[in-house]
Amino acid sequence: MAIIEILKAIVFGIVEGITEWLPISSTGHMILLNELIHMNLSDAFQEMFRVVIQLGAIFAVILTFFKKLYPFSRKKTGDQQKEIFQLWLKIILACIPAGLIGLLFEDQIDELFFNYKTVAATLVIYGILFILIEHRNKKRNCRINELSQMSLTTALMIGIFQVLSLIPGTSRSGATILGAILIGTSRSIAAEFSFFLSIPIMLGASGVKLIKFGFNFSSLEIAVLIAGMMAAFLISAVTIRFLMDFIKKHDFTVFGYYRIFLGLLVLIFFGLIR
Repeated sequence: MAIIEILKAIVFGIVEGITEWLPISSTGHMILLNELIHMNLSDAFQEMFRVVIQLGAIFAVILTFFKKLYPFSRKKTGDQQKEIFQLWLKIILACIPAGLIGLLFEDQIDELFFNYKTVAATLVIYGILFILIEHRNKKRNCRINELSQMSLTTALMIGIFQVLSLIPGTSRSGATILGAILIGTSRSIAAEFSFFLSIPIMLGASGVKLIKFGFNFSSLEIAVLIAGMMAAFLISAVTIRFLMDFIKKHDFTVFGYYRIFLGLLVLIFFGLIR
């Protein structure tokens, strides 16, 4: 029994590691997966688990971009350290809108919007937006091609777009990447900054879920949580590198079509079984 639950956790971690970073909505995939693979653990634990396994994904971001995010290396010049501190200021500023609204209204948002119809709708709507925006951007030149070119105002605007991701199915990376591209940021910088924004946001969300759940875990729950986090970490590391290589030669249109397909699949799947 324990081995089966751990294997289920690994599957959840794999799906988390892929869908958290690609702009295709981890929530949409998780609700489908939860219908197909249901853990024999308490509902409270499963709700916490689906959020806290994101810690593994966060560690993958930190490891992948450590040199860009860590300012205290002796190999860095004063100007390089200053630039990293400025980057962290942009990250923190951009996280304030979603962090504040999420903290204040998380329960209300879940109650109102955490249902398959909302998830399906947001998957399709943002899928269409990705296609339209990428088509529009073919004739535009990006004005922000380096993180150092991003102003505090631009960072805050991207952070406001991140608020949209509080609605299930939107995709945090999808909302921030779309917003950044609309503002004039290149795809690679939009994706990179989206990864960085995940660190405080997902750390905060995981912390809140852990506090609400409490720290009285059974040995099986600990094993399941570790297995899910490790799988999320390993797959995230591969997915992040894949996406950064992918967008050097391609745009996000393919993810738009995939979102539309997944949204329709969610609608049909739950429409048939409910």
